Amino acid sequence: MILLIDAGNTRVKWALAETGTELGAWIAHGAVMHADLQQLELHLSEAVADRGVDRILIANVAGGALRVQLEYVLQRTFPAMILPEQAIEWFASLPALAGVTNGYRNPGQLGCDRFAAAIAGHALAVGREVIVANCGTATTIDAITADGMFLGGMILPGLGLMASSLARNTAQLPQIAQDGKLPDGFADNTDDAILSGCLAAQSGAIEHAFAWHKASECIISGGAAPYIAPMLKVPYRIVENIVLIGLHAAAGSAD
Repeated sequence: MILLIDAGNTRVKWALAETGTELGAWIAHGAVMHADLQQLELHLSEAVADRGVDRILIANVAGGALRVQLEYVLQRTFPAMILPEQAIEWFASLPALAGVTNGYRNPGQLGCDRFAAAIAGHALAVGREVIVANCGTATTIDAITADGMFLGGMILPGLGLMASSLARNTAQLPQIAQDGKLPDGFADNTDDAILSGCLAAQSGAIEHAFAWHKASECIISGGAAPYIAPMLKVPYRIVENIVLIGLHAAAGSAD
């Protein structure tokens, strides 16, 4: 059994899986906010109560402080007598892994979450040119070729960050909820105008990448995906937990 952890900028997502099984076929999974990290120990303890975990693979892009907190949670959940320290692996971007070649100028500088998402995109869209858009605190848009070359991509503020930044820094503009219902046509009020503009910027960037890459499919993931995806005018599918899926594929390739 393998425990997969995606420590993002806002939430820590996790899943229990067997290597060699269908990608995304979790035995158990969940997520906690950074502020509720203590709840992770409870969730994991319940999930693994009757199961053995022999490997933990973690993608962390939230910095050293969160890494220390995660290590503490894992040490309490899995005492050394049950899980040796070497069983905990911190996922990092490599020149090549799981059929994906990292085309970054300096492969180690690619965010490990983006590398994992690229591995997932290549595994889910076998033999196709694919764009992977992960729409969380930041929106990352990456291009992977049919033969597994990660070409690079774009990073822009996520939907919520984009909207809140505009509202916070522009006089008299209200804060808006990113889950608001968007009317057809041009917005006739300020809240909808902000939301419309932010959604158009997000979807437009994805469509631009799609056309530039001459892709045949867009895989979109992340908390804002359900709001951005309906705006897209390119073939897409929403895939939850794209980073965890990439970790699952990477773990299987290393066996």
